[in-house]
Amino acid sequence: MKTKTTFYCTQCGNEYPRWMGKCPACGAWDTLVEQVEKTSAVRKDGGKQPVRKSAVLFGEVREDSEIRFFTGLRELDRVLGGGAVKGSLVLVGGAPGIGKSTLLMQVCGHFIEDKSILYVTGEESERQLKLRAERLGVDLNGMYLLAETNMDAILSDCERLEPDILVIDSIQTLYDDDMTSAPGSIGQVKECTMQLMRFAKSSGTTVFIIGHVNKEGAIAGPRVLEHMVDCVLYFEGSNSSSHRIIRASKNRFGSTNELGVFEMHENGLSEVLNPSEIMLTGRPENVPGTCVTCVIEGTRPILAEIQALLSTSGYSVPRRNSNGIDVNRTMMLLAVLEKRCGLKISGCDSYINVIGGLYLDEPASDLAAVLAVASSYRDKPIENTLAAVGEVGLTGEIRMVRNLEQRLAEISRLGFTKCIVPRQRGKIKLPPEGMEIIEAGSIREAMQYLFR
Repeated sequence: MKTKTTFYCTQCGNEYPRWMGKCPACGAWDTLVEQVEKTSAVRKDGGKQPVRKSAVLFGEVREDSEIRFFTGLRELDRVLGGGAVKGSLVLVGGAPGIGKSTLLMQVCGHFIEDKSILYVTGEESERQLKLRAERLGVDLNGMYLLAETNMDAILSDCERLEPDILVIDSIQTLYDDDMTSAPGSIGQVKECTMQLMRFAKSSGTTVFIIGHVNKEGAIAGPRVLEHMVDCVLYFEGSNSSSHRIIRASKNRFGSTNELGVFEMHENGLSEVLNPSEIMLTGRPENVPGTCVTCVIEGTRPILAEIQALLSTSGYSVPRRNSNGIDVNRTMMLLAVLEKRCGLKISGCDSYINVIGGLYLDEPASDLAAVLAVASSYRDKPIENTLAAVGEVGLTGEIRMVRNLEQRLAEISRLGFTKCIVPRQRGKIKLPPEGMEIIEAGSIREAMQYLFR
């Protein structure tokens, strides 16, 4: 096959016949990427002419009743928007050893009886993959295994087997013969993903791709990789915790606000159907600097514990550190607390932490963070049966939040009997039975109630 190799700059888009370290047009270094243009009439499909499709009316498109199917893991189905979509391309990213391969292997074990599966591994041999399946206790006797990194060989087996599900582990190990760059390079990753996308859309096969992440935590490779796929899932967790959180940063067939929680065991991942109880396990009693709030992740209310620690600073510029909350928002809340409530915290080092590895990006957690800081500053504990929900403004007012009744129901279900909420214009429609609702218009009023 005759091919023409050119190089284009990822910064300015100009093309050049050979590789150069510096782009002559924009002056950027190491931005030239290889691309292959096929000039011969001979193609990989044996020279067959492609089937031309004509435009159809939107109302004439037939609805397939089997366009969605369940993966067997309810937490994963929640994040995918109700299940996997036939013919979709799903990218799963995460740190090494976080459980990406384990997750997809357990998904394959659920489909083994009614769907044909092809598992392509470029990092392990067939024997190593079988040993891992035996350790996890997953029966994969009906699944096809292929230890291959050549893209042409993989597509050839896909056309022969016509699988319903294709798993690629991982995309950074694949390469195309027409390109001279090494596997894992920007050009190779982009070209291999494009070929997998064409195969998924033309055959209706659901393709799961495992992608490595870089030091910053983003999926390695060009950003166009995330643009080409239908769904991007991030598998998050830490080595110090057995819990894993999966969330979608892009989903063409569902919401990106949903959250799935798993727990890693020796025999694989197990679903955590009630994350609130897990997040509050081991919470200390009668200790200053801790407060519980309720956030909404998609359609699910989750209780989170926010801890704060203030200590006298030994430096001219106090330290501001936060884990699980945006540091800029934390500094804003500290400034509001000092200005509106008179707490002299500008000379204190402040540390704020969200227990359980959650990242709270919802303003409804502002009030709990402020009360935790005030509790640590005054060294007075907050009642263990009290929670706080509300957004804090720059003037110190507590603003309304969405789905308050749903939050209160979750707070009451886990045994909390008191909750500080924003002052309502009217009565709460269905307050939980046995719960005391404390309405506050500002953080000063909330603190007067707690530290009276």
